[in-house]
Amino acid sequence: MEEQGTVLRNKNCSAILRNELPTKLKDPGSFTIPCEIGSYKFANALCDLGASVNLMPLSLRRYLKLGEPQETRITLQFADRSTKIPEGIMENVLVKIQDFIYPCDFVVLDMEVEKNLPIILGKPFLATAGAIIDCKQGNLTLRFNNDTISFNIKEAMKQPAIPHDDFCLSIDVIDSCIQEIEEEERIEEAKEGGLIHSEEKEDEDPIRTREVEELEAENKEELEEEIKEQGPQEAPKPELKPLPINLKYVFLEENDKPVIISSCLIGLEEKMLIEVLSKHKKAISWSLSDIEEINPTIFTHRILMEDNYKPSIQPQRRLNPTLQEVVKKEVIKLLDAGIIYPISDSAWVSPVQVVPKMGGTTVIHNENNELIPTRTVTGWRVCIDYRKLNTTTRKDHFPLPFIDQMLQRLAENKFYYFLDGYSGYFQIPIAPEDQEKTTFTCPYGTFAYRRMPFGLCNAPITFQRCMITLFHDMIGKMMEIFMDDFTLYGLTFETCLQHLELVLKRCEEKKLALNWEKCHFLVREGIVLGHKISENGIEVDKAKIEVIEKLSPPTSVKAIRSFLGRAGFYRRFIKDFSKIAKPLSNLLSKDVKFDFNNECLNAFNLLKQKLISAPIIVSPDWILPFELLCDASDFALGAALGQRKQKVFHIISYASHTLTGPQLNYTTTEKELMVVVFAFKKFRSYLIGSKVIVWTDHAALRYLFAKKDSKPRLIRWILLLQEFDIEIKDKKGAENVVADHLSRLEAETQEGEVSEFFSDELICQHFTYQQRKKVMANSKHYYWEDPFLYKICPDQVNRRCVKEEEAPLILSHCHDKEVGCHHSVNQTAAKVSKDRLCDKMVEAIPTKTNDAKVVIEFLKKNIFCRFGTPRAIISDGGKHFCNTPFKNLLKKYGVTHKVATPYHAQTRGQEEVSNRELKRILEKTVNTSRKDWKTKLDDALWA
Repeated sequence: MEEQGTVLRNKNCSAILRNELPTKLKDPGSFTIPCEIGSYKFANALCDLGASVNLMPLSLRRYLKLGEPQETRITLQFADRSTKIPEGIMENVLVKIQDFIYPCDFVVLDMEVEKNLPIILGKPFLATAGAIIDCKQGNLTLRFNNDTISFNIKEAMKQPAIPHDDFCLSIDVIDSCIQEIEEEERIEEAKEGGLIHSEEKEDEDPIRTREVEELEAENKEELEEEIKEQGPQEAPKPELKPLPINLKYVFLEENDKPVIISSCLIGLEEKMLIEVLSKHKKAISWSLSDIEEINPTIFTHRILMEDNYKPSIQPQRRLNPTLQEVVKKEVIKLLDAGIIYPISDSAWVSPVQVVPKMGGTTVIHNENNELIPTRTVTGWRVCIDYRKLNTTTRKDHFPLPFIDQMLQRLAENKFYYFLDGYSGYFQIPIAPEDQEKTTFTCPYGTFAYRRMPFGLCNAPITFQRCMITLFHDMIGKMMEIFMDDFTLYGLTFETCLQHLELVLKRCEEKKLALNWEKCHFLVREGIVLGHKISENGIEVDKAKIEVIEKLSPPTSVKAIRSFLGRAGFYRRFIKDFSKIAKPLSNLLSKDVKFDFNNECLNAFNLLKQKLISAPIIVSPDWILPFELLCDASDFALGAALGQRKQKVFHIISYASHTLTGPQLNYTTTEKELMVVVFAFKKFRSYLIGSKVIVWTDHAALRYLFAKKDSKPRLIRWILLLQEFDIEIKDKKGAENVVADHLSRLEAETQEGEVSEFFSDELICQHFTYQQRKKVMANSKHYYWEDPFLYKICPDQVNRRCVKEEEAPLILSHCHDKEVGCHHSVNQTAAKVSKDRLCDKMVEAIPTKTNDAKVVIEFLKKNIFCRFGTPRAIISDGGKHFCNTPFKNLLKKYGVTHKVATPYHAQTRGQEEVSNRELKRILEKTVNTSRKDWKTKLDDALWA
């Protein structure tokens, strides 16, 4: 075929073809170009001559925040003849390619994002850019006016696709690290704390320059050799640590890839579990190099700044040789994993801080042979001090789940999976424009994070938001998530295995890596957020309790605060926490001398004993009614929430509260109602919408709900309880031991109510039978509402009884005042009986205007001259009351003016009631025109 051939021309041929055939070539590959849309950079955008539109995934449009697409009626037909309806079209999206910017219209389609080719630039873009494609040479040329730019597909394919322009290959890492070391040497020599950029070089001494060059050459050779040595090394094999008796190791491959499962599984169950784990082993990581970042189009961490912020560049901190080696290993490890990269021009620089890595808390003897809690150092942790960055960062207020509600959903299941993310923060990418803000400085240079580091103020919230985004359809049904702790649960083996497969599959799809060492599969119990959950319910973590048990009595306020903080974490398990801890809590008050007496010691030991013997609490059954056991003592309130299952009362949670200030002076009835209100506020999330039975040892509570003339405080509390479905039942204090112990250490003898009012506890022993009978007969006309005694008079008006020491004050008020007139005994007595202190009387006049002059005239002619001057006048904030003439009048007669709170009618309750009654009477007595109302006003007042 390569030789020249001759063909005879016949009648169908117009010419003799004499030419060599072209060489056959293979597929040159896809034509991809780098581009930018907004602040986001795409390493590869596919140029497709077969596409009639420019295509963008819906999730990518949301990530780029391009706004809402316009509606469109087009239908897309794909190569497989399938059709899809797009979400809309984004018009005039600016696509930047090097120095050229082209306007494009993108069709938005709900489809998965292809990581290597996130967007498609079709024929409309190629026409706009005047594209010239040379498939043989692999060249793509774009034009803009008279300028052109060219891309060669063959050159682009020599390196793998990279997610960011600032990505460094291994050779770049070495050079960049050496460059940073050079800068650090210059900093140390100059003894300056600030950062010096490589381009800001000053004239140097030639001798000093030679010394620096020699030192740089040594460091360069050293670092190159170290990275070359560590580069080709295989990842270290996982260390198999001793396990508890209920756990064991199994391998997904031959003596490789270990996982931890329950040792209680039978042969078939274990085999089925290993099959699922082997099938989805890509979701489990055994080293840092195994993890990948979550797709940026799904989730990205952003660092948004407050207004008028100022960047901060901090110098590095001194480290001894041991800590420098720790930092060096950490930097090399993160560089090798692609988590950080060198940077030299960041406006934000934070220092490295090396802190000890603490193990579990243990109790040891100090030099004084005292038991003290301490945490052993197991290693060193490299942290970044981002405090200055965090102060100018806008805070994310995404909510974390309630721990108690999450534990209740997890408890009482038969099987559990406890999963944990492998360096979970390092799996979330940082937005490219925010990466420089994470820059840190160390002896080996300045580096920035590609993925989210520890120490950023919004990092925990970002991780929680990301996990909820990934598993939103599973949370509450088969799993619970708190930060990087995932807990799967199920009642049967088959159901639990299906749940595991769904979660592992989701992890593979979203590239979320799990830590093999912290994942326990198909276990019967485990620790979640400091609590042990199992089929039985929720218990305290015995390991934490053992530490508290060994503590010696505290010797300072700080030690007491620490102990109460540890014990208070489990207060829902302790019956009478507030009551027991009161002596210790008193030492935390200001200006209180620290005196750890026997009472404090007893409280300290009792709290430890309560923690050791803490009960198992159960999850609520939302079908059954709830039961509240309430009780109050002189200085504490106690409540217990539970449910009765098969006639046995099971505790759900305890609550207690210490009374302070005026609460200590409340009557017994007020305290008993107060504890009910406290319990309903505390457990409102449980009780709202459910039937609630309240057990109390104070029988009077049953009648308070029907009583109309109670004290305002009691009425307000009763109104707060109206939204609940409540049934109150009596239970003697001796039987109500659960709640009773919440408010008192031991059962105390309850005094009869009469003993609260008679100091001698008996009604005059020398009374005759007739006298005692008369007292008992008359007592039914009186009732006590602390601190006053009231009498129910024959006219059914309840009048307050005047104390003996109050009588002279009342008589003086009616006799000695400026308008008292110094009446005789009988007239003064009549005046007292008619005064508003003993009777309620309404005065009203018809008036055409309502101003200060009318009010002053009314007080002088209708009130002061007939009834005398009152101690105070209560009014609203109207101009006819709040003015200078009115103020001078009250000052003249020694009357106090009290202005009611706006929109609070209760302050002037009697006035509101009187106005309402007058209006009601007048409506029934006036004629149809209602013009004669002023003539009927006197009759209405008399009525």
